[in-house]
Amino acid sequence: MDLEALRKEREGWLKWKNIAPLQEAINALPKPKVKQITLGDVIFAELEAEYEKEYGSQIEATARLLMPWRKGPFRLGKLFIDSEWQSQIKYNLLEPYFNLDGKVVGDIGCNNGYYLFRMQSQNPEKLIGFDPSPPYYSQFQFLNLFFDTNIKYELLGVEHLSFYEEPFDTLFCLGVLYHRSDPVSTLKSLRTALNEGGELFLDTFMIEGDGEYCLTPANRYSKMANVYFIPTIDALKGWCYKAGFSEFELLTIKPTDTIEQRKTDWIASQSLDDFLNPNDSSKTIEGYPAPIRAYIRCVR
Repeated sequence: MDLEALRKEREGWLKWKNIAPLQEAINALPKPKVKQITLGDVIFAELEAEYEKEYGSQIEATARLLMPWRKGPFRLGKLFIDSEWQSQIKYNLLEPYFNLDGKVVGDIGCNNGYYLFRMQSQNPEKLIGFDPSPPYYSQFQFLNLFFDTNIKYELLGVEHLSFYEEPFDTLFCLGVLYHRSDPVSTLKSLRTALNEGGELFLDTFMIEGDGEYCLTPANRYSKMANVYFIPTIDALKGWCYKAGFSEFELLTIKPTDTIEQRKTDWIASQSLDDFLNPNDSSKTIEGYPAPIRAYIRCVR
C-alpha cells in the first residue's frame, strides 16, 4: 500500500464542504500566547490576559463550530470545553499499568487526541494518533494551536497499521473493537504493528458469563448501528490468542455510567441516559445488557 498517496488523498478530505469551514476558522485564529500548560484531568492552556481579552470570543466561536466534543475535558484560558466523555476516568484507570518513557506509542481511534496529550507527561519518544475522521482531526488541529506538541496525527485507520513505516512499542485501542466487523483481523493488525514484546492496551464492550460466546446485536446496541460483537472475557481472550498475542491480562471491568458519559451543551445530541431503558438502567433501550467495558493488556 502506498501510504503517501493515501495521505495525500485524505488531505483532500479537509476541503469537503462540511470540513472546509472548520479549517478556515482554525486557520483564522492568531497564534495563541500561552503562559502555561497543565496536562492533568482537564488539559489546560493558560492564556496571556491580553490575548484572551482580544480573541476569547473567536476561540469560543471556533470551538463551538467544531462540535460535538466527545472526548475531553479541555480548558483554553477561561473557556471550558465540557466533553460528553469524562475521558480522565479511563485514562486514570489505565495509567498505573503502562510506562511510555522513551517508547514509540500509537493511539488507534484517537478522536481529538485527549489521551495523546495526557501521554506526553510520560516522555515517550513518539506519539502517533490514528483516526480517519476529519472532524476529530480538525479538533486536534485546533487544540494543538494551544498545546503546540509534536504529536503526529494520521487520517488512517487500524487497517493501515500493517503497512505503517515503523513498528510501535505500545498501542492503545480504546473503544474501537466492537465497531469492527472482523475483530480477530483487527487484533492481528494491532499485533503486527507491535515490536516483539510490545504491549496493546485495549478496552471494549463485554458481556458477563462463562464460556466462549458473544452477543451479536441484530440491529442496534445502545442506539449504535455499528456494534458487531460483544464477547465474554473467555471469548475475548480466545480472539487475542487467535490473533497471535502471547499474553492476555484482564486489568479491570467497569460499567459505563452517567458520571463518565453524559449529555453536555458541547454535544447537542443524546448520550448514555438516552441509550438506556428508562425503567431499568441495567439494560439498553433495546433490552440488551447495559454497557460494561473490559480493560485488557496483551503482549506480542
